[in-house]
Amino acid sequence: MSKIKLFFLILFLGGVIDIGRYFIYPNISDLKEINPTPTAFMEYRQEEWAEQNRDQEITHKWVPMSKISPNVIKAVLIAEDDGFWNHDGFDVKGMENAIERSMKKGVVAGGSTISQQLSKNLYLSPSKNPVRKIKEAIITWRIESTLSKRRILEIYLNVAEWGYGIFGIEAAARHYYHKSAKNLTGREAARLASVLPNPIKYNPTGNQKYVKNRARIIYKIMKRRGV
Repeated sequence: MSKIKLFFLILFLGGVIDIGRYFIYPNISDLKEINPTPTAFMEYRQEEWAEQNRDQEITHKWVPMSKISPNVIKAVLIAEDDGFWNHDGFDVKGMENAIERSMKKGVVAGGSTISQQLSKNLYLSPSKNPVRKIKEAIITWRIESTLSKRRILEIYLNVAEWGYGIFGIEAAARHYYHKSAKNLTGREAARLASVLPNPIKYNPTGNQKYVKNRARIIYKIMKRRGV
């Protein structure tokens, strides 16, 4: 075997091992009882700040589902994953729609479920490369096979990024509205949910047209469903 063939064989085997380890790593069962902090995304932000010599800290406070307003739960599900309670971690229709939007606009449109986003936030990186997506799919399948839907949603709401260094709904509620997550109104919840596609670019309390329009649509659906 030539050195070139050997090199590519080793490279291929390394890739297989790198991906395959996610079938057993990390220990998803720990998430049943343990609140996962810091997450990979939190560490990513800290590394980013270190490279930029920025003196900044993560803002985060964990709260149980009982201390999160039902308005938040409804708004986030409508905005991010309306079929959450019924799918097994993957929304095929949503992914098809995302691909169609990507082709029409010439950009990458999101179609990830909450379980997929949680997998990425907990253990991976913001990268969109195919290898990372495969790892995400494996972890998503394991999360859905191990945890209850309620626990998946509770973790997601506590680790999602809601601004530069602002993680979790409690930190977001206090930062933007100076109140606890339990006391957020329907309109406030809709605003917070509206920025989740890109919480660094959008501000829930700002006047950006995208945020106002998306929040209005989310709140309208919430009212129709009985907020």
